[in-house]
Amino acid sequence: MVLRRTSVEDRDEFVALAKASTELHHPWVWVPTTVDAFGEYLARFDQVTAVGFVVCLRSTGAIAGFVGISRIERASYEKGVLGYGAFVPHQGCGFMTEGVGLAVRYGFERLGLHRLEADIQPENVASLRLAAKVGMRREGFSPGLIRVDGVWRDFERWAITNDRV
Repeated sequence: MVLRRTSVEDRDEFVALAKASTELHHPWVWVPTTVDAFGEYLARFDQVTAVGFVVCLRSTGAIAGFVGISRIERASYEKGVLGYGAFVPHQGCGFMTEGVGLAVRYGFERLGLHRLEADIQPENVASLRLAAKVGMRREGFSPGLIRVDGVWRDFERWAITNDRV
């Protein structure tokens, strides 16, 4: 797998994959399914408080998924929040485990972060498994933490620190 920064050149492939993966992502994660929404998504990655990546197959360069590190805080925290998702037909193939693992290393080695966190809905078994596979640990449960589709949903809080990689 190859992890590279998301760019405007990814727009058409990303949007097409997101549209094809709508059922896979709902209600777990929001992914841009229009050109305009992709532009807004890309604008979030200011390279200071957020960075975004596509996870690509090494053999073809095709996009298999995406990973973002957002809400980057410096000073006493040195932390960020991971968000990730696979695209159909690449879900369940292990590509995202490798891709998220690469993003974790990037966060620690290139961004100098101490901690990466992920908020995961308890019913999202695939995402919980992936978090555990990359070395994250469950730290707690937060009822009504994030509003998804107009409903306040419960989330498990997972994290990894740079001394656990």
